[in-house]
Amino acid sequence: MSDATARPFLINKDDDGNFRLTVRTTRYNSRGYPLVSAALQEELFKTANAARAFARENFRAQPGQYTTK
Repeated sequence: MSDATARPFLINKDDDGNFRLTVRTTRYNSRGYPLVSAALQEELFKTANAARAFARENFRAQPGQYTTK
């Protein structure tokens, strides 16, 4: 299983020092090939923990569903 499938929430730090949350969804085509789409959220966060809390509240994220790569 690919990392994008196992971890649908990507947390990155931008050039200004803010953290950004990207929500990735994975679906599969008729041959079983994963198709991943990503949606960068508009919100800016001061810490990665604030981004995780936002994902928990708005997307029902569970521990272990986050990645930074």
